[in-house]
Amino acid sequence: MQKILIVGGGVAGSALAIHLARAGREVEIVEISAEVSALGSGITLQGNALRELHALGLWDEVRARGFGFDVLGLRAPDGTVLAEIPDARTGGPDLPATLGMNRPDLAAILHAAVAAAGVAVRFGRTVVSLDPEAGTVVFDDGAAGAYDLIVGADGIRSRMRELIGITTAPEPIGMGIWRVHTARAAGVDRTDLIYGGSCYIAGYCPTSDTEMYAYLVEDARPKGSVEPGAMAAEMRGLAEGYGGPWTEIRAGLTDASRINYTWFESLLVEGPWHRGKVVLIGDAAHACPPTIAQGAAMCLEDASVLAELLLAGAPDPLTAFHARRLPRVKAVVEASVQLCRWQLAHDRAADVPGLMGRVSALLTELP
Repeated sequence: MQKILIVGGGVAGSALAIHLARAGREVEIVEISAEVSALGSGITLQGNALRELHALGLWDEVRARGFGFDVLGLRAPDGTVLAEIPDARTGGPDLPATLGMNRPDLAAILHAAVAAAGVAVRFGRTVVSLDPEAGTVVFDDGAAGAYDLIVGADGIRSRMRELIGITTAPEPIGMGIWRVHTARAAGVDRTDLIYGGSCYIAGYCPTSDTEMYAYLVEDARPKGSVEPGAMAAEMRGLAEGYGGPWTEIRAGLTDASRINYTWFESLLVEGPWHRGKVVLIGDAAHACPPTIAQGAAMCLEDASVLAELLLAGAPDPLTAFHARRLPRVKAVVEASVQLCRWQLAHDRAADVPGLMGRVSALLTELP
């Protein structure tokens, strides 16, 4: 598997490309976007994600452009601190438990490493048809190519998943999330979560010395039901009644262009992730709501494991990849969805600490 095509230049595709190109493989990425981009305002990276970024040699850059912390706070809706909980360092004792950063900054770091590794990247291009057994593709500009391996890293709405005949599709959870990228409020030096009030969750995460993102989780409403120009006013209304740093955050909710709204969704392809010479990784094969902040981490782990198997010359590496990754990603997806279901049901008997403890123990283990 010397000549490799990766469809999708997000976290999973970029990380895999770096691993393989540095080892001497001929790697090409096609990315449907016209340039390096990242949706959303910020990202929370747990320790196991940081461990993978460290293995890629990117930790120093990530640390410099992010904001690390080791404690999770719980607050009452009025802002009163209820608990300060040391968070599990799932990436090991030399890395923070958690780091927040701006998504575009992470994308820029990954793509700079992709370019430095000598990967050929074609923006504004994607695959429109393929022959999985032959390893041949036709791109949307009419060009064709033949590869030893084709990787579908094109996200939760993966076209590659459809092209190889996998019909599993994302499922809405029943929750929607409002996010805003804003100036860091006074005193915000970690993630604090509020359960209750007008929303299921009100939370925030510092992403640099000067910036943060904040979010509110509610029942899913029809997409497009709020006009773009009314987004700030709508989020301000939902934030009414939350105190502490939310008083300052709410006052800053004036620019609708800095706010986005999306649904929580989940996806888990339990059967094989490959057909012939085509394999799915990352959100194309499994995706979870952000309740335990493991989306990017699972993508980075996928890239690391697949690269390890390919470079080691493992027999039937694509089957081995699926067998190794499925139990771990299934546990993460199911835990993320379970947390949502408990909240939707207002289940006061839910064993959230027990579930989180089991997940943290799992993620502390190497993938």
